[in-house]
Amino acid sequence: MNIFYHYVRLASPSVFAVTLLAGILLPQGAGAEHGSFEREVMPIIKDKCLACHQPGGDGYEASGLDLRTYDGLMKGTKHGPIVVPGDAFTSNLNVLIEGRAARHLRMPFHGKELSKWERHIIRLWVTRGAKDN
Repeated sequence: MNIFYHYVRLASPSVFAVTLLAGILLPQGAGAEHGSFEREVMPIIKDKCLACHQPGGDGYEASGLDLRTYDGLMKGTKHGPIVVPGDAFTSNLNVLIEGRAARHLRMPFHGKELSKWERHIIRLWVTRGAKDN
């Protein structure tokens, strides 16, 4: 027996109906759209990070991190890269925005922390290779 058969047997009728409708109504590859740098990641950076991480900003002066462009993000800080394409767990960008570093290093430093969804979008982008897409 295949996994689909077990799913149909075990799932409630409403869960099965929602899953079936989603498969019918959503375009193929709809989930592949998530993780776009230009459409999803850059708007988060502009809203939550750019005030400090551009020339003249406190974050730029302290670290050298310029978040105005993809190239600036990928260059990283004066101490080295902050994104490890394909590995969100070890990327310092994710460590800092997810609160896995010392509390005083959590980013954004002067603003409201990123929402769970915003952190997820950035994590997904890094995990998928941190492409300039």
